[in-house]
Amino acid sequence: MIKEFRTFIAQGNVLDLAVGVIIGAAFGKITTSLIEDILNPIIGLALGDADFKEMKIVLKEAAGTAPEVAIRYGNFLNTIIQFVLIAWVIFLIVKAANRSRQVPNA
Repeated sequence: MIKEFRTFIAQGNVLDLAVGVIIGAAFGKITTSLIEDILNPIIGLALGDADFKEMKIVLKEAAGTAPEVAIRYGNFLNTIIQFVLIAWVIFLIVKAANRSRQVPNA
């Protein structure tokens, strides 16, 4: 059983998947920083000093120990921007990989 497990782990697909997950997690952090630390301040400045993290619709104000109830659409916008940026970069990577695999016509 240990030998079978070792064979399974040593397969290229499993190792490629593990590397992909690790690189994907790191890329996610880079994208989050790009959005939150670079793009959001620029967009916020263009919108009149708006901070995406503070953009929300308050449904119920905080009272006593009860917390505020709000729809935090600014965080949602951050997530959408991150998704679009990651999807765009993945598209470019796949496009470049497909182009490199094409055999030139002889």
